[in-house]
Amino acid sequence: MRKVALAASGAAVLLGALDAYVVVGVLTDMVRDLGIAVNQLEQATPIVTGYLLGYVAGMPLLGQLSDRLGRRFVLQVSLLGFLVGSVVTALAADVPVLVLGRVVQGLAGGALLPVTMALVADLWEEHRRSTALGTVGAAQELGSVLGTLYGIGVATLFNALPLFEAWEPQSWRWVFWVNVPLAVIAMVIVQRTVPNTRREVRVDVVGGVLLALALSLLVAALYNPKPAESVLPSWGWPVLAAAFAVLVAFFAWERRAAVKLIDPEGVRWRPFWAVLGVSLAAGAALMVTLVDVELFAQTVLRRDSAAAATLLTRFLVALPIGAVLGGFLAARAGDRWVTFGGLAIASVSYVFIAQWPADVSGWVLTRDLAIAGFGLGLVIAPLSGAVLRVVPAVRHGVASAFVVVARMTGMLVGVAALSAWGLHRFRELTAGLNTPLPFGVDKAEFDRQMAAYQRGLTEALLTEYHEIFLITAVICALGALGSLLLPARRQQTESTSGSLRSTR
Repeated sequence: MRKVALAASGAAVLLGALDAYVVVGVLTDMVRDLGIAVNQLEQATPIVTGYLLGYVAGMPLLGQLSDRLGRRFVLQVSLLGFLVGSVVTALAADVPVLVLGRVVQGLAGGALLPVTMALVADLWEEHRRSTALGTVGAAQELGSVLGTLYGIGVATLFNALPLFEAWEPQSWRWVFWVNVPLAVIAMVIVQRTVPNTRREVRVDVVGGVLLALALSLLVAALYNPKPAESVLPSWGWPVLAAAFAVLVAFFAWERRAAVKLIDPEGVRWRPFWAVLGVSLAAGAALMVTLVDVELFAQTVLRRDSAAAATLLTRFLVALPIGAVLGGFLAARAGDRWVTFGGLAIASVSYVFIAQWPADVSGWVLTRDLAIAGFGLGLVIAPLSGAVLRVVPAVRHGVASAFVVVARMTGMLVGVAALSAWGLHRFRELTAGLNTPLPFGVDKAEFDRQMAAYQRGLTEALLTEYHEIFLITAVICALGALGSLLLPARRQQTESTSGSLRSTR
């Protein structure tokens, strides 16, 4: 029965992870349906960041809350919240309602991973727990790989069925409607298989709220509805200062609180923070790729959403190949050097991507995206393994959740910050362009002006994307340097055997 419980909970984790990335493939369809112009894509940024914000904000606290209220209860509430958020998203007629639905989805989806990991700790003995934890982690990673393709596949499938064509022409909405029966099925199985064990424990509500507030303020500071005027909005710097102050308050609280989000006893803090920092860098690079490569394909290469997604598959196929090989190599060479190598490879690939011309060929696209996906894939298994080696076994679940939180935070901040920069640069570069009008000029002159205008737009887009990918290359390089603080192979072996004492 416990295997069925794990399968149901793992499927719920997969569903939550899929929806973190599902909008990437249908984002242009969504903004077109909601009436957002292609030169005002800053209005669509919260559609992506809203889910990520809810996901990372709710994960630590809700995972700990399941200790007190029971795994089954929190899983059921989370699945119900995910269902409600999906319905709100599917029915949304404007961006604010859509973002609200995505935030609710994210809050509910973020609870599924730590609760499921804690459930594994309840149902499996310590020496048999690794495989089950690996299964849950694999479901999370699979969602990151398949999310974009899943969204495009569902939208394309329903759009092609004559039965649904007249009822709901906006095919992207089916991506969220399909969550309803899936969530109901998961709730039924969870109710029948998952025990509702409870413990008399205290929950760090203050720490969870402070962390969620800091992340929320950070995202609010980076969101700029008027990128033509500046990189940050008028409230940007004051809100960034507030986010930093709340983050300082969070760490101060965690030092003094009797109950903490993660108990420091036995944790080797330097490599633990290194794992989180590297995860944050990898997450930023991953999300920038998922969003900006597709936008590059649609705005510069003039491809439709399906063709743009096909382009992105080069990256998405290479990612799991790198993940499998990364686990194999880490067992032999150690987490440190495999992670360093993966991020170094990714950094070089983004330098290549930052040199793409407007007529970039299929071979160059395939080569550069495959190298980027392979490099980022290499770091997944080493980071997951490294964090388990620097914390006591009783905290494996929450430590693994923090790695995911770090990666998702990198995705959240990375896409928000680089989008703000990129959109501001685009507005700067196109400030002198005037849309030609077919009045008072003959057709030949109008065509000449329109061609010049299109060239100007393309050059501005190229500059924007080139700068974004160069910054991504720097982020990967910094992550590679941070990976040198991960445990060495000798330390890992000793830690596993229990002969290495934990230090702070």
